[in-house]
Amino acid sequence: MARTLLCIAFVIAFIGAGIVTPSALAQVQNYKPVTAAELANPSPNDWLSFSRTYDDQRFSPLNQITRQNVNQLRMAWSRGTPAGTVESTPLVRGGTMYIMTATGGVMALNATNGDLLWEYTRPQPPAPAAPAAGAAGGGRGAVRAGGGRGAPARVYNSRSKTFSIFDDLIFYTAPDSNVVGLDARTGELRWQSRVDNRGNSSGTIMAGDKVISGGSGCGTRASCYISAHDAHTGKELWKFYTTPAAGEPGGDSWADVPDERRVASTWGSPGAYDPVRDIVYYGIANPTPNSRIARHNGNPFAIPTSAPSALYSNSTVALDGKTGKLLWYFQHLPGDDWDEDWTNERTLIHTKVNPNPQFVKWINPKIKPGEERDTIFAAGESGGIFLLDRLTGEFLWANPFPYDAPNFWLKNVDVNTGKTYLNEDLIFRNKGEEKIICFFNTRSYWPAAYSPLTNSMYVPYIDVCLDNIEGGQRKGVARAGADPQKLNGIGKINMETGEILRFGEQRAPANGAVLATAGNLIFWGDLDRRLHAFDAETGKQLWEGIVGGSIAVSTITYAVNGKQYVAILTGDGALGPGLVTLHAPEIKRVAGHNAVYVFALP
Repeated sequence: MARTLLCIAFVIAFIGAGIVTPSALAQVQNYKPVTAAELANPSPNDWLSFSRTYDDQRFSPLNQITRQNVNQLRMAWSRGTPAGTVESTPLVRGGTMYIMTATGGVMALNATNGDLLWEYTRPQPPAPAAPAAGAAGGGRGAVRAGGGRGAPARVYNSRSKTFSIFDDLIFYTAPDSNVVGLDARTGELRWQSRVDNRGNSSGTIMAGDKVISGGSGCGTRASCYISAHDAHTGKELWKFYTTPAAGEPGGDSWADVPDERRVASTWGSPGAYDPVRDIVYYGIANPTPNSRIARHNGNPFAIPTSAPSALYSNSTVALDGKTGKLLWYFQHLPGDDWDEDWTNERTLIHTKVNPNPQFVKWINPKIKPGEERDTIFAAGESGGIFLLDRLTGEFLWANPFPYDAPNFWLKNVDVNTGKTYLNEDLIFRNKGEEKIICFFNTRSYWPAAYSPLTNSMYVPYIDVCLDNIEGGQRKGVARAGADPQKLNGIGKINMETGEILRFGEQRAPANGAVLATAGNLIFWGDLDRRLHAFDAETGKQLWEGIVGGSIAVSTITYAVNGKQYVAILTGDGALGPGLVTLHAPEIKRVAGHNAVYVFALP
């Protein structure tokens, strides 16, 4: 008996010391490796990417939960997870749910009851030091930890938006600037590959057997790139720098800025992949420092106010999947002056293109009404929506979003060429000047969804503009004329005509991902602990569930043994506190409550 108690005490001490390996827990039984063909066309039962499919549509063919029975949804199970910032989306394979934790690790759970199968934990980097006053940022994902006197700062990040699965491996970007491959059955480390001291709040996506990731905390051009790693070995295969150096094509778009200061990260949700054409699509964020004055020694007009300007910032880029070579780019916001990002996901859609001038402001006149195209859709953090040809990057149409406003950042689009023009009235001429620019974080790293049943994008929005003092204050203010009870909602955007239906309008802010299903439903969660279900056709709310904390990105659906589930994560989001304070300070936000919540029909 004494020996038994001693052994138990030893095991408890061993666990408390944090040195239990993943294999000490249960393992994933009967795991079936994920093939490239499955990533291109996954089973409706699984959720194999942050948006389920390569095309970032976030549409599930599951239809057990319908408009007629969704009001019967009940909680099936929940499980607490480590406290902290959560900006990711679970994966599900064959009845196993994988989640990234706020502490920079990965957990594998039984997707029917939440039982822990394994957990991979990773030593945390040193506590971050406060950045020096006036230091230039390398993207919202950057957390700088002191590197010692005279040493460059190290950049860490534990806020990855995505992770991925292929074969028998789970891939994620760890807080210590490594891309990591874990055994999907046991959680054991299989490989790790260093990607500079840059951090990665974006995460990974798959492109066949390649793991694609992009830098977020990059303080110099040398560490600011999108890279591909071999899924089985971790070997780096190619990299694409997100800004051109002087002398390279597009290099003169930065004027006299030295190469090392040409920085535009990929801090938000990563891009999409076309497996037929082997093309990787990515959105790139703003140039830094934020204002044109700061980047160009006091001269805001050192670079053009129309595209191309400070390439490839605030652009969509199409890259050859084999080599990483640039195939085409489209710059949505040229020479940004306000830190108004165009990073985050890109959605690939095959659709008829027949934009209606009644609903759409800028339309390419060469479009043949009703012609079918393979397109790519983008919505910016600054507001605005664009539809482009997926193969060539040709401009098709664009519109202010969520509303048109006199101080919208975009003045014009040359509809024949797609060339974009800034609203020059909003450009800072002097240091310390104040401007109000529409919009601000109107959508961000919480992804939108597309339903082929309605041929519509469902884009969450926040009707807020930016009150910005050059070099200082950045705060949100309601758009002039906005209804304070309807600052948040979803825009249903018809991809053929451009017509917009707004629904789910409310005061409570949200950074939950949108989910579309074959049950003709739209799911969306907010920071006030509510998960909503809407009719995809009309936008009518059909159900609401209340959970224990703020819903953070994450919304998915999957099936096990013929039963459909809807799952969300709760936790602290980087933008959450600010959104609540701005929109609805009366909401008593629940901080530090991290959990998985899963719903199903009785």
